Amino acid sequence: MHTLVVDTASSDGSPQMVRDEFPGVDLLALPENRRFAGGNNAGLERALVAGADAVMLLNNDVVADPKLLEKLLAALAEEPAAGAAAPLIYFAPPSDRIWYGGGRCRPWLAHSSHRAIRDRDRGQFRSIEETGYLTGCCLLATAAAWRKVGLLDERYFIYAEDADWCLRARAAGYKLLFVPTARLWHRVSASSGGAINAWKVYQRLRANVTLWARNAHGVARVTWLPALLAQQAAYAVWLLARGQVAAALAVPRALLDAAAGRDPAEVRL
Repeated sequence: MHTLVVDTASSDGSPQMVRDEFPGVDLLALPENRRFAGGNNAGLERALVAGADAVMLLNNDVVADPKLLEKLLAALAEEPAAGAAAPLIYFAPPSDRIWYGGGRCRPWLAHSSHRAIRDRDRGQFRSIEETGYLTGCCLLATAAAWRKVGLLDERYFIYAEDADWCLRARAAGYKLLFVPTARLWHRVSASSGGAINAWKVYQRLRANVTLWARNAHGVARVTWLPALLAQQAAYAVWLLARGQVAAALAVPRALLDAAAGRDPAEVRL
């Protein structure tokens, strides 16, 4: 196993901390912030050139079970048609509350979601199973899959890069596996302000508009936009009912900016 840390031009001394405290870890310090997709792609490119058989994306705000990698690799080895796998992920420790228990991704409904989110782990997930979506928080894919499907799409500013990759992997004929015996704890949205906020609502919706526009095929070309608009109208009402006025107003702004083609990197909320 080889560990590579990618630093996207942080200004808090992180690169030196990695060098001082983890001398056995390979560090790739980028001169600019390439965000989630670009940072991970830089690491993926280095790992694939170095001859890695499989590469796992792993967020920096997680705590992993010691057997995480072993169990994900074993699951991929047992299913030749599988290209990638992800573990059962809980909210940050100490917690038995599930954040990711497999994923749904339905382009015709413009809908992706984590299964069993916020449910307590009662042993309801015991077997490896095929799933529709793997989260980029922790995603292990074979080198063959990375090369055939391609890397993450850097046209996404933030969010939905993982769902986009999963849809492309499925289109390429790969199965995606949810492996509940592999476990991880995640400090959710630590880099985007944690709880609901206007910036997060805006950027997630902008990313989803791009996701479904690019990945809707067949009947989904007709249904995804009406479905998305209905969902977002309901979401905005839900936010207003809870006093989240700024977040609610971010919904129509995101839709209007998407229609106008405004660069999400330029938006300040």
